[in-house]
Amino acid sequence: MEIRLYLQMLKRGWWIILLTALAAVVAALGASYLVTPQYKAVSRFILGPKNILPSNPDLGLTGLDILGNQTVITTYMEVMKSDRVYRDALANVGHTQEEMEDYTYEVQVLPSSSVIELSVSGPDPELVAELANSIGNQTIQFTSLLNVYYRVDFLDEALPSYIPESPQPVRDSVLAFGIGLLLGGVLAIVRDQLMTSLDAYRLRFQLDHITGVYNRRTIRKFLEDELTQNADSILSTGIIELGGLTDIEDTLPTAGYQNILRQVTATLQKELRGHDIIGHWGNNSFLVILPKTPGPAAKGIFNRISTVLSSPVILQHLDLSIDLMPFIGGAEYSLNITLEELLEKADEALENARKNKANPVYVWEMKNPFWNTGVQE
Repeated sequence: MEIRLYLQMLKRGWWIILLTALAAVVAALGASYLVTPQYKAVSRFILGPKNILPSNPDLGLTGLDILGNQTVITTYMEVMKSDRVYRDALANVGHTQEEMEDYTYEVQVLPSSSVIELSVSGPDPELVAELANSIGNQTIQFTSLLNVYYRVDFLDEALPSYIPESPQPVRDSVLAFGIGLLLGGVLAIVRDQLMTSLDAYRLRFQLDHITGVYNRRTIRKFLEDELTQNADSILSTGIIELGGLTDIEDTLPTAGYQNILRQVTATLQKELRGHDIIGHWGNNSFLVILPKTPGPAAKGIFNRISTVLSSPVILQHLDLSIDLMPFIGGAEYSLNITLEELLEKADEALENARKNKANPVYVWEMKNPFWNTGVQE
């Protein structure tokens, strides 16, 4: 399940992955042309016995003995790495340490062998090879006077290589593309999780914490945007007031009062259509928006809601039966009236609904431009 979720995150963030990979390739290519090429030369040396028989045969070692004596070969490697040998090698090639700051070298013993490998890196391919061979020669000269049993000698001399070790644009681009894909994948997942968190927080900020539908500020803004963006559209809105809760709101336990509001919300969500919008308008009232719905159709919907809400709400844990006494005042949007005018007409319609308990649903429709004298039910 988690793998599927991550795959969906990567699919949604494919453009982030692609852009990150392309940016990494561009950065790698840019670096390839900006940095100074580095060349590498390698020389190898072999450690073996000298052709001298010792006066005491017990002191002599054969070539096979050397393979098992790592102390000897490690000593020769440390000599090759020493500052003294390096300074003598630099003097031999006619350079100082300050002039060779961009050059580096490494020494290692090849596994399970008596072969020492010396690698030198720097910006000049010929000088790199010359320095590697010079270090080797100085090591041979220095160690020839120290031990009568072993000697180190060239196995392979260093040769100049005119193909830089770094940068290598093709190799670096492929590597950068792979790293970019991995980094882009991480960024896509992190972004998706952050956006999910932000969307959840934004949604909680827009919803009423008791009923779970839009709060007053959000649904008012939604209605305002709808009228602004679709000024010529057909739309009706209605205020559903629970008159039966007005007198008992302060006497009901908080949990019971909230339970009633949630039951009413569930009823509204069941009776309204999928594209209709619900908001908690006042303490005991809801505002509903019916897109693409003229006044007569809206009145039919409100009548159905009124009938359902007229049934008492049972609070079993309190052993109470609450009569909601719903009143519904609606208004049809027309002739580009303002938001305030639309809500004012809905309030007036709600007031008319309160006066007629036998038929507590009233919807205002504009029959002519002089609607201040032409309220219709």
